[in-house]
Amino acid sequence: MAEKLKIIPLGGLDEIGKNITVLEYGKDMIVIDCGVGFPDEDMYGIDLVIPDFSYLAANQKKLRGLFVTHGHEDHIGSIPYLMKEVNCPIHGTAMTNGLIKLKLEEHRIADTVKLVTHKPGDVVKAGCFQVEFIHVNHSIADAVCFSIKTPVGTVVFTGDFKIDPTAPDGMMDLARLGQIGNEGVLALLCDSTNVERTGYTPSESTVADSLARQFRNCDQRIIITTFASNMLRIQAVLNEAHRHGRKVAVTGRSMENVLRVAQELGYLKVPANTLVELGAIKSLPKNKVVIVSTGSQGENMSALYRMAFNTHKQIDITAGDRIIISASAIPGNEKAVSKIINELYRKGADVISDKSEGLHVSGHACQEELKIVHGLLKPKFFLPAHGEQRHLQTHYKLALQMGMKPSHVLIGEIGSVFELSARTCKLRDKVPAGQVYVDGTGVGDVGAVVLRDRRHLAEDGMIVVCVGLSSEDGGVISGPDIITRGFIYVKESEELMEDLREVAMEAIERCQRRRVRDWAIIKTAIKNDLGGFLYKHTKRNPMILPVIMEI
Repeated sequence: MAEKLKIIPLGGLDEIGKNITVLEYGKDMIVIDCGVGFPDEDMYGIDLVIPDFSYLAANQKKLRGLFVTHGHEDHIGSIPYLMKEVNCPIHGTAMTNGLIKLKLEEHRIADTVKLVTHKPGDVVKAGCFQVEFIHVNHSIADAVCFSIKTPVGTVVFTGDFKIDPTAPDGMMDLARLGQIGNEGVLALLCDSTNVERTGYTPSESTVADSLARQFRNCDQRIIITTFASNMLRIQAVLNEAHRHGRKVAVTGRSMENVLRVAQELGYLKVPANTLVELGAIKSLPKNKVVIVSTGSQGENMSALYRMAFNTHKQIDITAGDRIIISASAIPGNEKAVSKIINELYRKGADVISDKSEGLHVSGHACQEELKIVHGLLKPKFFLPAHGEQRHLQTHYKLALQMGMKPSHVLIGEIGSVFELSARTCKLRDKVPAGQVYVDGTGVGDVGAVVLRDRRHLAEDGMIVVCVGLSSEDGGVISGPDIITRGFIYVKESEELMEDLREVAMEAIERCQRRRVRDWAIIKTAIKNDLGGFLYKHTKRNPMILPVIMEI
């Protein structure tokens, strides 16, 4: 049988973020993007969610390179973790590689990883694959999509994109996509993030106009928070501040790092005498200051959060400060953002965050832009990518509107293997895929069982039963003592605590009567009796941990 092309999404389907896709043919394999996901509210203590790399580790001899569409966290955040397991060349544009290098340096592996920088129009040979870099518009500089020639046909991978005719870095290269479409496209993997929205995504230039309105006739200090990676927006802030004779200071580690990289690479043009150190703003009048800050997503350690809750070492929010939130909350972050906004209002700040002010536009294509890309490429097969199930299903319907056959549009899940020949595309068996949790410096040591216990503790609390038993006859020498955390306030529940001691003692005595000397059986008896008693009287299920000390 002829060899088939395998397309395997290891992340980015049925979820927002954690984007990573594998293309495999024979003895060659390439990876597109390698991002992180962010923890849900019930993932207690988890810092990041990364893909399961076990399939790549098992096939690392085939790996010819990692190709990265752009520098957002959901596309590059997991790269250091992957490089610690499998080392291969990383191919990206200048800005993307600059941000990747920062991450590799943080993990102290920058010297061991090969970064190869390309520009739109470059074609890279990686085993049997030829990968062409094509300019697209997005909310970060230097974003590209990929046209990948394989032995069975051309696969186009859009990455995140929108069509912005007035973008400072030029409109997405639709002409090249049209040429590729005329040559023939076997399969299209396309961003689905904004597929539920009709029409077109507004241009980034509209935000610059909105920011200009906020600067006019403002005689207070201006504090702006936005995504650190959005250099076009930060450039607009710098330009507007210079026009109004204001100095700009930056706070927040990610913002400072991205600014430094963007300046070094020439993606950010700082007007003369505009950017100053944060400490310098104390000597300036408030109406001559602009602060650009991290924290648009309500992160607990971000600069805006620390300002709002009085823990920032250099900046205090005062009444009249104009706070401009030039970003929309990522799904799941709405409560955190709302918490900060409420605190800013409490301090008397003038908070500008309403979407009607036009202070943010998406970096993702809406329906009409997606239709343009589908129409230009005319793919034989379509695999919706980057989105939750509702996004993928809506994109499926859009593809049918564009004239595709239902059998030629396939929706998979992470780990699914799409097997393609020049004429067919079928879903085959799955490969290992899923979520790996990063907790502090630990990677993968917190699994589903540990998370389940953390949820249990958070919801119902914990009871520890300590008892000392004789090593000779198993009699009770001390206890049982009851310790609770997160269950009840002991000083106000003495009667219940005494009942718990009696229930635990009865369980131990029952085991003694049956001449049970196996501590595990005694622990189970205590746990079961206490659990049943507590649910009957309190309708709660705390975690119960019996501890037996042999004396």
